[in-house]
Amino acid sequence: METKKVWLVTGASKGLGLTLVKKLLDAGYKVAATSRDINALRSEVSHSGSEFLPLQMDVMDEQSVAKSINRIVDTFGMIDVVVNNAGYGQIGTLEELSDKEARQNFDINVFGSLNVIRHVMPYFRKQHAGTIFNISSIAGFLGTFPGWGIYNATKFAVAGFTEALSAEAKSLGVSAVVVYPGYFKTNFLLKGSMRLAQNPIAEYKEARDLEVIHEEQVIGNQPGDPEKAAAVFIEVAEMETKPLHLFLGSDSYKMARDKMATIENEMTTYESLGLSTDFGN
Repeated sequence: METKKVWLVTGASKGLGLTLVKKLLDAGYKVAATSRDINALRSEVSHSGSEFLPLQMDVMDEQSVAKSINRIVDTFGMIDVVVNNAGYGQIGTLEELSDKEARQNFDINVFGSLNVIRHVMPYFRKQHAGTIFNISSIAGFLGTFPGWGIYNATKFAVAGFTEALSAEAKSLGVSAVVVYPGYFKTNFLLKGSMRLAQNPIAEYKEARDLEVIHEEQVIGNQPGDPEKAAAVFIEVAEMETKPLHLFLGSDSYKMARDKMATIENEMTTYESLGLSTDFGN
């Protein structure tokens, strides 16, 4: 009889994380789910079986992370799959956002995931197996969203360290996957998952226009189905060979392909200039 994998999902009280936790439990997996608000997590999941371990964890607090991971191993015996999903969106142009606002977004979206990785890898190394999904965004591949620069930067960072982790952990039997979701019909764009600049500057027309587009056109019309995304996570986790880059959604694929075409065109257009910098040219 096949043994079901043990999953750890951070930021699990809302959005894709919550949908994934529910789908995993329905499929019979053992799931540890974390949130800074354990009551909200328990209320949303409403599962009382021994397969579910809700944990209050602050990804920015290394002691909290270490304590939670140790408890998961004590409870379930191991961890097989980690989904670094905790994070939030920060809107504001680079000039508008204060140093504090920018650093807070990096603290949770980047350093929070690194804290989890740092404390789960000793277990993965010992068992010579494990999968880590790091949730980026299509905004971590295509950065031309005015007013989203800091958030984009956090998600580009997630992609960068996931690529490095994939290379570092290959011989250890550990797989790392960077996930680039497009727009999914969750509460991500609503209050609680999204923060606005504390000191907006009206002159930034493009940023303000994009905020209006999100408010009036995107919210409620996202093309992505979170249930189907959750199914993809489960399918990929069971694959022997996993992708390093996982794009989710037709919009994500379109934006990624448009960027790759732009890069290819620019490389071709300026190739002679770029190659002129080598010695001997």
